[in-house]
Amino acid sequence: MTAARFYGGQFLLALPGMEDMRFDHGVVALCVHDENGALGIAVDEEIEGVRFRDLLESFDIDAAGVEDVPVLRGGPVEPRRGFVLHSLDWGGQDMVDVGGLWGLSGSLDILKAIAEGRGPSRYLIALGYAGWGAGQLEQELTGESWFLANGDPDLLFDMPARRRWAAAFAAAGVDSSHLVSGAGSA
Repeated sequence: MTAARFYGGQFLLALPGMEDMRFDHGVVALCVHDENGALGIAVDEEIEGVRFRDLLESFDIDAAGVEDVPVLRGGPVEPRRGFVLHSLDWGGQDMVDVGGLWGLSGSLDILKAIAEGRGPSRYLIALGYAGWGAGQLEQELTGESWFLANGDPDLLFDMPARRRWAAAFAAAGVDSSHLVSGAGSA
């Protein structure tokens, strides 16, 4: 019997054959993946007109000393639910350690910690997530939807959102400008 392979801590990169246009040129930081399914945060698209200070103020958290970073469209599931991908120098309530690479938090304590200057040194804010039921992601990985790449905290936190897709392919040794949709035959 073959042991199941799970991919938490890796990036899912949308291939040109991706049928779901919500993930066109998408990069999903896969945070949880087990026999029950998978959860990831898309990190390739900023939400127009939504900034981190706006979110803090909506929770009556003083945002005066906080860098006003963009908020990412984390995925189509629960688009009003917030998540923070962050460095592991902060740990709090219900934090998920993603393969020793980054943390995933979804509670107000991390927002308060960031606003008070005691949060993680590196972070991304996202609304929504991408989710898969049991076996669904494994099935999608056999088709022409996703390319699996190593998760890289530097690429995650230091690369602008619009450049993550090509940069993640490049880090995997793939020139994304040569990718085409559809399988060939010889």
